[in-house]
Amino acid sequence: MQTLKFVTGNANKLKEVYSHYPSLSDVLAMQTLKFVTGNANKLKEVRAILSPHFEVESVNIDLPEYQGQPDDIARSKCLAAVQKLKCPVMVEDTCLCFNAFGGLPGPYIKWFLKNLKPAGLYKLLAGFEDKSAYALCTFAYCEGDGKPVILFRGRTDGRIVEPRGENHFGWDPCFEPHGFSTTYAQMEPQLKNSISHRSKALAELRKHFVTEK
Repeated sequence: MQTLKFVTGNANKLKEVYSHYPSLSDVLAMQTLKFVTGNANKLKEVRAILSPHFEVESVNIDLPEYQGQPDDIARSKCLAAVQKLKCPVMVEDTCLCFNAFGGLPGPYIKWFLKNLKPAGLYKLLAGFEDKSAYALCTFAYCEGDGKPVILFRGRTDGRIVEPRGENHFGWDPCFEPHGFSTTYAQMEPQLKNSISHRSKALAELRKHFVTEK
């Protein structure tokens, strides 16, 4: 791969060059990211969202199950991964937050989903008029020991509904984003990946790498 240096201090000019010359953008923006995950569906989505400018390499290692606020959990997971792998890594933490529950299950949605399934999550709100919720995704990236952890966040608001859809990935069947009459699970992957909490967080990550170049 050839490396080209474009001498400019004008961020808008750089973005314009990227947009008008896709092949040049490929050369400049291509990055390889090590993503710590054992979830094949999550990996597939991240690769689809970041393609073609980023190559995502999955690494499946055991990390402690942290508790706390989403930022703290993502940061702790990232630092633990860096200590194990001794290289730049990226991790993700995802929350599903019910407004009627003051933001719970939040970062603990993994265990709620495991025991209740999407139908059970919907039934949790049966006695509440407020079915609104939001999906929150936090990616954490660190270049190595002693380096700062950088966080990238994305949020999509919606509501919890009775499960619908065939594209089963986690709680997708019971989350209907605002402005749509379909759940995540009913959407074509391209549509979901353009409006999801995960895509919004990864858009912030892309901006970071473009700015850093």
